Amino acid sequence: MEGNLQMKEKFMRRAMNYARKAAEKGEVPVGAVIVKDGKIIASGYNKREEKKNALMHAEMIAIDRACKKLGAWRLEECELYVTLEPCPMCAGAVANARIKKVYFGAYDTKMGAMSSVIDLSKYNFNHHFEAEGGILKDECAFLLSDFFKKLRNKNERQCANEQ
Repeated sequence: MEGNLQMKEKFMRRAMNYARKAAEKGEVPVGAVIVKDGKIIASGYNKREEKKNALMHAEMIAIDRACKKLGAWRLEECELYVTLEPCPMCAGAVANARIKKVYFGAYDTKMGAMSSVIDLSKYNFNHHFEAEGGILKDECAFLLSDFFKKLRNKNERQCANEQ
């Protein structure tokens, strides 16, 4: 059991590294990795601002890359690790890609679709996936709160300079 927790934390920390990359580029810091047979096969981080595209969530990018790497749209033997609870769009992509389990860090009380607002993992879709939240949740939540705090401070300074 302890080894399993260490493995979950190891992969979540890798996802957190991608979240930090997103923050460095001015993106909301969400990172994701897809794991198959104990190895990371794909990763992603938010690129909505860079690509000017609402679909460019970390999970969507990681799923796209995993499908390309495996040459298949079914990711049945894969697990997704993501720093923030997936939204409904990403939860739908998880179901459609047949990912078996999702591990997420921070809970998203505004858009979370794996427990916070709605739990799409409990619906009777043609593919059922499991979801487990709270992996390194405080560290994942800090990445987000720190990012938004810095963004607010930057915006306040800009407003003050404009006056």
